Amino acid sequence: MHPLAPFIDHSLLTPTASETQIRKLCEEAWIYQTKAICVAPSYVAYVTDMMEHCPVPIETATVIGFPNGYHLPEVKLLEAQRALEEGATELDVVMNISRFKSMAYISVANELSSIIELAHGRDALVKVIIETAYLDTFELHTACEICRDIRTDFVKTSTGFASVGVQVETVAMMRQLLPPEIQIKASGGIKTKAQAQAFLEAGATRIGTSSTALILNEI
Repeated sequence: MHPLAPFIDHSLLTPTASETQIRKLCEEAWIYQTKAICVAPSYVAYVTDMMEHCPVPIETATVIGFPNGYHLPEVKLLEAQRALEEGATELDVVMNISRFKSMAYISVANELSSIIELAHGRDALVKVIIETAYLDTFELHTACEICRDIRTDFVKTSTGFASVGVQVETVAMMRQLLPPEIQIKASGGIKTKAQAQAFLEAGATRIGTSSTALILNEI
C-alpha cells in the first residue's frame, strides 16, 4: 500500500463525470487502497455495488448540498437520508454559507446538527465543508466554533469549486481552533505529493483529491 493512500478520499465531483469515469475511479481506489471514494449522490448506489466485493474496506463518501450549500434544510436532510440508504458511509455536507454570511449562526448549526444526528444514527461520519476561500479570519474562527459545538466528525476546507484552493496556513489555524477529536479534511487544488504531505503535517488527516494517481505515483 502507498503510504499516503490511507489518508486520501479519491474524488470525482465534476458535473460531467460519466459512469465510465466513476467505474475507473472505483478501480483506482481498489488498486491504491484509498481511504474513501467521494462521488455525487446520484452515483452512491453504483459505487456501493462496484465496491461490494473489494477485499479492503473503502468508505463510500458523497456530498450534500453541493457545491454552494444554500439548499433548503429539508432538502439537504432528505438528500442525506437517501445517500445513507444507498450505501454512503460518509457525508461531506456544505455549510449554508449564505446563511452563515448573514450571521444566522443558530440556523446554520441546527441544519447541520440534524444531518449529523441522522448520520450518526446509521454509523456514518459527517464532514462539514466550510469553504475557507470565502471566509476571513473572524469567520473562520466562528465556523470552527459552530463545528465544535455541533460535534461534527470532520471539518473540510473546500468544495474545490471556489476560485482559490485550500492553503496550508488555513489548515494549521483550523487545527489550533478545533478540539483534537474533530479531524480536518483538506481539499481544493491538491495535486502533488508535496502538497498532500504539507497538509498532513499542518494537521489534516484526510486529503480530498481527484489527482490520486498523480500523487501516489510520485512515491
